[in-house]
Amino acid sequence: MKRVELESLLKSFFLFFLSQLLLILALFYINYTKELQNLDEGVFSKMRICSFDLSCAEYEIDFEDANKHELYKLYKDKKSVSSYFSIPGSTQNVLKIYLPIGDYSAKVAAVRRDFVLKFALVVFVIIVLSLFFAFYTLSPLRNALNLTQEFIKDILHDFNTPLATLRLNVSMLEAEQGESKKLQRIKNSVQTVLSLQSNLRAYLHNHSSQVEEFALDTLVKERVQLIEENFAHIKYDFALKECSLKTNKEALTRILDNLISNASKYNKRDGNVRFIFKGTVLEIEDSGKGIQNPDKIFKRFYKEQERGIGIGLHIVQKLCEEIDVSISVKSEVGVGTSFFLDLKSVITG
Repeated sequence: MKRVELESLLKSFFLFFLSQLLLILALFYINYTKELQNLDEGVFSKMRICSFDLSCAEYEIDFEDANKHELYKLYKDKKSVSSYFSIPGSTQNVLKIYLPIGDYSAKVAAVRRDFVLKFALVVFVIIVLSLFFAFYTLSPLRNALNLTQEFIKDILHDFNTPLATLRLNVSMLEAEQGESKKLQRIKNSVQTVLSLQSNLRAYLHNHSSQVEEFALDTLVKERVQLIEENFAHIKYDFALKECSLKTNKEALTRILDNLISNASKYNKRDGNVRFIFKGTVLEIEDSGKGIQNPDKIFKRFYKEQERGIGIGLHIVQKLCEEIDVSISVKSEVGVGTSFFLDLKSVITG
């Protein structure tokens, strides 16, 4: 299940569950209050019957001053629950019938226990209904996502033929006419489309379930070796240490390729790119032009250069979310840019 599907499922579940739970809590509270009132009324009724024949083993009997208490009313204190009744032929004393507070508390506890059991059963039913509701509401979203993914996969597949034709014809023209700026621009555009194709393919995969263990320093150096021939004027420095990761290697590879490519393409002449690993954070630092609006670079289609279409870093952010890696950026115009990948959730040693 993709992150967006899981998020939608959880939101639907908790929205339905919490709304039903609040309603049930209100109803149970009202019924619980009424049940306690019924308990008090039942206790008072038994005391009243007891006042006639005094044959009530459950209750205690005593006498009190008639002027101190109101008759036919239920009293509660720390020691007992009691009520007072008149004695025929007596004006100075009244009959006190009371129930020890321990016995009364046991009756209240029995009522509470019954309500807790009923409440737990109702909550279980609500959880089942909430799950059913969440999966039911998720179904249209999943169908739409699947259709979109299939459509994108078909488009990506159809790209192969025209891209292969373009590359072949550019090579033929280059062989006939030699290198030129126009042909180089065409080659750069084709390479941009190929990079976008690779990014989209990587993003469509379910990275959360495809996990393998590998060395970070080895992967970084391998990705730099593939690109450094195209940027002979850039110096690559490594301040890495041995670190084992357990995550989706393909997704992290696409992340590194994008960041390394950007650090190289938008760097200064004879600039440098440094890879620094401290604690759990991998920093990719360049001496390039810098970014004017670092807070916007992960937005789709946002770009500050003419090259590219402004979707690479957006896909990088989505891939980081998929494999639970935090990404941040710090940049100063004219000085350079640093990207930070916090790998604490995927480090194994």
